[in-house]
Amino acid sequence: MYLTQHTDYGLRVLIYTAVNDDALVNIATIASTYGISKSHLMKVVTALVKGGFLHSVRGKGGGLRLASPPERINIGAVVRHLEPMQLVECMGPNNECLITPSCRLTGILGGAMKSFFTIWTASRSKTCSTNRLTTCFTNRKSRL
Repeated sequence: MYLTQHTDYGLRVLIYTAVNDDALVNIATIASTYGISKSHLMKVVTALVKGGFLHSVRGKGGGLRLASPPERINIGAVVRHLEPMQLVECMGPNNECLITPSCRLTGILGGAMKSFFTIWTASRSKTCSTNRLTTCFTNRKSRL
C-alpha cells in the first residue's frame, strides 16, 4: 500500500507540532524544516484542521498546535481522513469493472487494508512521540 504525499506531509505536520508541545508553530517554519512547498502544506494543514487534528490560531503571533494531546490522536483516523482509500476501481462508488461479480481480489485487498488499519488504529500520535505519534521522532527534537 502506498500513502499519498498529502498523507505523508500530514503525518509530518502532526509530528512537528507534537514535538513542539503546546507552542504555536507556523506553516512557513514547518515547510522550511521539511523542504516542502508552503502552498502544498497549507492544503494539508487545512485538511488537518477540518478533521479536528490541529487547532489554528489566526492573526499576529498565531500558528498551529495539536487539537488534542498526542496520545489521543489516532494515526489510523488521520490516515483515513487524509487518504483516498480506494485501492482498485471495484472498491469505489463508481465501479464499472466487468469481472466484479466473480472476482475475489476485492476481498483480498479489503483484508489487507483492514490489517493495515488495525496497526494504524492501535497507534496514537504520541507513539511516534514516545511510544505512540512521538516514537516516530524520538531523540530528534533538536532537529525540528
